[in-house]
Amino acid sequence: MTLVALVLIGAVATIGWRHFTDKVKTLLPDECVATVGALHASLDVDQAQNAGVIAAIGVRRGLPARAVTIALATAMQESKLHNLDYGDRDSVGLFQQRPSQGWGTRKQLKDPVYAIGRFYDALVRVDGYESMRITEAAQKVQRSGFPEAYADHEPAARALASSLTGQTGHAFSCRFGSVEAGRPAVVRDEVTGVFGELVSRPAVTGRTITVGVPSRAAGWALAHYLVAQGDRLGIRRVTYAGQAWSGDTEWAPVGARTAGRVKIDLAGPAG
Repeated sequence: MTLVALVLIGAVATIGWRHFTDKVKTLLPDECVATVGALHASLDVDQAQNAGVIAAIGVRRGLPARAVTIALATAMQESKLHNLDYGDRDSVGLFQQRPSQGWGTRKQLKDPVYAIGRFYDALVRVDGYESMRITEAAQKVQRSGFPEAYADHEPAARALASSLTGQTGHAFSCRFGSVEAGRPAVVRDEVTGVFGELVSRPAVTGRTITVGVPSRAAGWALAHYLVAQGDRLGIRRVTYAGQAWSGDTEWAPVGARTAGRVKIDLAGPAG
């Protein structure tokens, strides 16, 4: 038996299994994962937040999941899903759009909401983009010097798009070692600002927020978005359609079903 194994066994015996696993979780890096069938994507927290916004804007615009897949594959190639303040020549932002090519000012392109909107504006003007190869549709928008590079990201982009647009339920989860206390008013306003008329006005009761949704897909799109933003917004638990996600776990069945409602529990102040 290796020295590492002996140390682990000794640690478990000393502090107990539950406490030991809790300690291990705090040592693991924060990570978000989408799994849809054989498709898989793994992101860090910043990437997940940006992917969540890309998908949410697509959902609010009523675009098909294919459009979101194309946008995600493009951002994964251009910036690795980070909102960069540098790039080739004057390129900047998630999609490395260039002010000199008419995409907008540098300040505008550093705003993810603006940059994502401009990408979708250009994509929907591509005739037949829904039936094109993903890398071909991305190239029609980007005019990259590496037109086939977007294909490398298609499997991960499809997993993210399917989960984050709500086409596949409880398929996107994150693990956060810890989160700061959430602010109910901030979460309420963000849900309304991002999803608009797709959801009902959030109801706040203490540190719990309840949001009505019109369909299962809309519910999962919102639920997965909240998971992606959980670290930033201080979310402790999200419950929807008989499933619950809690900070450092994957989705798991719960007894009560919240039909037509997404329930958000915020982390509380320390102590």
